[in-house]
Amino acid sequence: MQAALPLTIITAYESFFDRLGIDRNGGDAGQSVLIIGAGGGVGSIAIQLAKAAGLTVIATASRPETSHWVTELGADHVINHREPMAPQVRALGFKHVDHIAIFNDMRHCKTAVELIRPQGGIVSIDDTDLPMPMGGMKTKAASLHWEFMFARSMHQTPDMVEQHKLLTYVASEIDAGRIRSTASEVLEPISAQNMRKAHGLVETGRAKAKIVLVGF
Repeated sequence: MQAALPLTIITAYESFFDRLGIDRNGGDAGQSVLIIGAGGGVGSIAIQLAKAAGLTVIATASRPETSHWVTELGADHVINHREPMAPQVRALGFKHVDHIAIFNDMRHCKTAVELIRPQGGIVSIDDTDLPMPMGGMKTKAASLHWEFMFARSMHQTPDMVEQHKLLTYVASEIDAGRIRSTASEVLEPISAQNMRKAHGLVETGRAKAKIVLVGF
């Protein structure tokens, strides 16, 4: 379902290719990325973009169904973000990871600082007032980036057209079958009952990817 894609595509694409500076065309192939909250809508598209760029993807998921989902999307490794993540990453043979994307919440920021490689980068989409161990970031000369998909339009930046370009690019990848929709459940028709059901699923905190309502 295409309705599930634009917001998540813009967020994931900008996180990796604009904020972290990863080469979309494979110039950073072989580098590692830890995607925290990989089973959500943004994480689901991010896995696919990272794999297309040649990265090794370590995805986090906390339930069997989301673990299966992220593996199906191409994740190379899956760890549980409800358990200490650093030992799990190290057990996979990684002392550090090159890039980290926090796509759920910043309570994982301390672990991210521990795991990021020197001169690596962390990107987050979460609003937070949590303290972050910036001393660890300084000694690693690591960078922290914020992603907000409305920043370009809200501030009328000169490069607003880049979102048009990236959506056109990803649309062509979807048409070619190289990227798949992140819609995990479709409710039909659009009605008060189905809207309540959709909100209920989201509020459980156990939904995966995107829930789509279609048809009046």
